[in-house]
Amino acid sequence: MNPAENYILNQPEPFRSILLHVQVVITASIPSAEMKYKWRIPCFYVGKSPICYLNVSLKKGYVDIAFWNSAHLTKHLDKMVSEKRKVVRSLRYTTLEEIDDSVLIEVLQEAHALRKKGFYKKSDLS
Repeated sequence: MNPAENYILNQPEPFRSILLHVQVVITASIPSAEMKYKWRIPCFYVGKSPICYLNVSLKKGYVDIAFWNSAHLTKHLDKMVSEKRKVVRSLRYTTLEEIDDSVLIEVLQEAHALRKKGFYKKSDLS
């Protein structure tokens, strides 16, 4: 078993169930996505392009599905959290029941389509 899988399986409930569900949705939505273990968390890449990462905050009680290229995302921004992060936005879940698969899939597919755009929009850099 790889370290990313260990990270998921070693989480307490409900986080383990949330992570397993999200992992299945990601791999079903983006079959070419590969789960890697970077920065001590599971990260999904297509080739060398990052799509998202999964992070559990045990202290605050949630799972983040965070998107690096969120500056380019346009779908479901009202459901995303940026909380003290300049670049990354995430879908945040505290229970398995909160996950709306259609929202997650649409954001994943858009992140996949925009994966080569980078972290910032050109206008953000001026």
